[in-house]
Amino acid sequence: MKNFFQFLLLLIFASLQFWACKVDNDKALENLENTTVLVEEDTAVNNKISKSPYEAPKGWSELSVENGFIIDIKYATEDNFTKKQIYDCPKCLLRSDVAEALQLLQAHLKANFNLRIKMFDCYRPAPYQQRLWDAVPNASYVTPPAKGSMHSRGMAVDLTLVDSLGNELDMGTEYDYFGKEAHIDHKDLPEQVLANRQFLQEKMKAYGFEGIRTEWWHFAFTKRYFNLEKFVWPCE
Repeated sequence: MKNFFQFLLLLIFASLQFWACKVDNDKALENLENTTVLVEEDTAVNNKISKSPYEAPKGWSELSVENGFIIDIKYATEDNFTKKQIYDCPKCLLRSDVAEALQLLQAHLKANFNLRIKMFDCYRPAPYQQRLWDAVPNASYVTPPAKGSMHSRGMAVDLTLVDSLGNELDMGTEYDYFGKEAHIDHKDLPEQVLANRQFLQEKMKAYGFEGIRTEWWHFAFTKRYFNLEKFVWPCE
């Protein structure tokens, strides 16, 4: 009987310790969940990356640094041929079919060549197309708003390729350079430049995109056709 009571006391003592430990753990977990952790952002990588989630409209997708792309939307800065900021803030939105094709291409380039895609421009809302036209009202360089750009359909992209260190492959000219040297049929260029351009054209075509003669960076999706859109993404 004495042994029974000793065993019972030990069992009660162990139970009290268990529950005391559980309460402490639960309290610690609750404190952790209610704590705001401040993480210093690596501004050397990108000091404009938004941490807030953005839900793209139905039928649209966003390409971002989170899924491996380098995003450098030139028209959201003054670093473009107009020397004016056209977009209120940067965002790379595309029709979902278009975005999926680029994600597949990105995976292919990364796995086989250790290359990545750098996006200069994606969907361009109709109001921003009007701003671009107002800045440069010349149909040789900007599609008139009444006609509508393929960018405003969410099916055109401006891009280039970068190596594992983020260095752009030499394509012969800068983005939005409007001279014969930017034409894909201009052959008076170094062999490496011609090889880089051919590589880009072939890879884009293999994944459903077609380039244009005068801009090595511009490609339009060819597997589906979409209507013009005018919605503007929110700026945070």
